[in-house]
Amino acid sequence: MIIGVDEVGRGSWAGPVCVAAVLWPDGVMLDGLNDSKQVPAKKRGPLAQQIREHAIGIGIGWVAAPLVDKIGVAKALQTAAQCAVAELGPQTDARIVVDGRDRLLGDWPAEYIIKADTTIPAVMAASIIAKVARDAYMQQLDLVFGDYQFGKHVGYGTKLHRQMIAQFGPCEHHRLSYAPLRIYAQ
Repeated sequence: MIIGVDEVGRGSWAGPVCVAAVLWPDGVMLDGLNDSKQVPAKKRGPLAQQIREHAIGIGIGWVAAPLVDKIGVAKALQTAAQCAVAELGPQTDARIVVDGRDRLLGDWPAEYIIKADTTIPAVMAASIIAKVARDAYMQQLDLVFGDYQFGKHVGYGTKLHRQMIAQFGPCEHHRLSYAPLRIYAQ
């Protein structure tokens, strides 16, 4: 078994960072499974459902924007990753593979592989689960903070998002430590 770990929301201007850990049977590959950025948005939800049917376990860790501002995005991702893997419980015989080179799991024994989300099914699955979970969260935020249209840009620095911030200022879900929003931190 392999535990795949991937994050989403690192560069977003609003909303939480999210890390998924998926305990996956080695050798299982689903049709269409890939890095979430390579899967069309309309196919991610159904694929996430298939992943849930095949996964042995799924853990998701979250760190909200105010804490990202307080501790920094690197520490926030570490915190979310450790929570996600801990949700799976003790898996002493599982190999842990994390997408990228950032030591998200600190001293935990793990392999860090750049582009693992395009080559290792467990990490691909984690990529999809994290993206679908965070996008769903941002859709819910859109219901409460409709002026910002979070459902369209899911917190990233698009032209539309910039226009909404210019018009309404930031809300409590914006990351004021990020360069484009620091002017609002005063």
